[in-house]
Amino acid sequence: MSVARVASRAQLGLAAPPVVVEVHLGSGLPALSIVGLPATAVKESKERVRAALINSGFDYPAGRITVNLSPADLPKEGCRYDLPIALGILIASEQLQVASGLRQHEYYGELGLSGELKPVRGLLSAAIAADHAAHGLVVPCANVAEVSIVAAERVRGAADLSAVCAIVSGKSSADPNDSSPTGVAACLSQPLVGSELDLGDVRGQAAAKRALVVAAAGQHSLLLIGPPGTGKSMLAQRLPGLLPSLQRAEAIDVAAIASLSLHGFNARTFGVRPFRAPHHTASASAIIGGGPRAQPGELSLAHHGVLFLDELPEFDRRVLESLREPLESGVISIARASFRVEYPAAVQLVAAMNPCPCGYLGDDSGRCRCPPTQVARYRGRISGPLLDRIDLRVEVPRVTDDDLLDAPTAPRPTDTSGLAVQVAAARARQLIRSGKPNAALAPRELTRDCVLDRPCRQLVGMARAKLSLSARGVQRVLRVARTIADLESAESIARHHLAEAIQLRREIA
Repeated sequence: MSVARVASRAQLGLAAPPVVVEVHLGSGLPALSIVGLPATAVKESKERVRAALINSGFDYPAGRITVNLSPADLPKEGCRYDLPIALGILIASEQLQVASGLRQHEYYGELGLSGELKPVRGLLSAAIAADHAAHGLVVPCANVAEVSIVAAERVRGAADLSAVCAIVSGKSSADPNDSSPTGVAACLSQPLVGSELDLGDVRGQAAAKRALVVAAAGQHSLLLIGPPGTGKSMLAQRLPGLLPSLQRAEAIDVAAIASLSLHGFNARTFGVRPFRAPHHTASASAIIGGGPRAQPGELSLAHHGVLFLDELPEFDRRVLESLREPLESGVISIARASFRVEYPAAVQLVAAMNPCPCGYLGDDSGRCRCPPTQVARYRGRISGPLLDRIDLRVEVPRVTDDDLLDAPTAPRPTDTSGLAVQVAAARARQLIRSGKPNAALAPRELTRDCVLDRPCRQLVGMARAKLSLSARGVQRVLRVARTIADLESAESIARHHLAEAIQLRREIA
């Protein structure tokens, strides 16, 4: 009787707790049992492993085989344990000897019946944890590009079980990923998704464009209000192009969350700020995250990017209310009976809505026939606490004929490339001063960075009285005023900075 141990990791969130696959060969009737809270896909691995071993030319042990997935109280799901289970059986039955240099490695992969290795989801978070532990990785070839983002020098790719055994035994000295363009260099060489969207394509809307620049410079949330067809969605889609480039650590965080999602990691989008625009019929689990396997939702998939909620009042009220706490903390926690997962959710919220149910309230055409009670009920779908957390609220009126039909000239100062330079300079000043965007300033930092003279204090008092600003509302006005001052390279907040910030916080009720 012998016991073999092979390291792997569970994929419940970004923590990627370590899992040890222990294989025990004993006497008794031939059977393979898996213990340690395995899900259905893990239990079914016994048949995949048996077929893969036999079809790869190995002998299947004739005794009772017990596979223990440790720690036993952590739920195990997915097909990533197929490869470590197969290796454990081969090592325990003395059909495979592990080379000394490969003992501190982790193994992942789904086995086909013929022994081929198939890709699995969520390996980037496991690679991050393995890199911190100074462990090497052996993964399917299809996962090499994903894993090499954080562990390029530690990852080995293999096409099938026989290739893995050659690596483990030390018989294969060539690195399988040397000849393939993987890792960060290959990812960054791909064309950026959405890079063709330019703010200059939006005709007119000077005030809304200004609000978009202010929102991008300080990472402020934004609500666009206007009738259909005025460019609200076009404006929101062009916000990522104004934002500064992701830092390497931020890009890895975004990629790790995408790796855990149902769609998986896409190397073409590495380094691109995410833009998520869920439909207004999306459920709370789809937006916040959840399900039996605690998958990340749209809120986490938009981490370090933009979450765009079009037709904001049409979303379920419970969904909107669930956004309140994550928008403040930048973190979303999903609890289940046997585990708890915490996903990052530092998003920039952009929302759009019509002024009334038909969309034409206040339009010059006079098409609106919505009674006041219906308008109030429509706007009341957005609660006051949620609305209070949105920094900028601006109107997007109907475009004039001249703005719509005149041919634009290029290049223009209002194009994305020109405005992005201003945004990057303003954001750099914020990071030098406080190490964070203005939208994330804490109350104590706000007192330090937003010192007001007497005229500014008087203006704040007038605005608070006329607009019924809450304490949170005043703080958000100050943050926006600080961003406007940064766009002008001003050391302190002037009265016109504060006046513009107040104008950008339009009441909708």
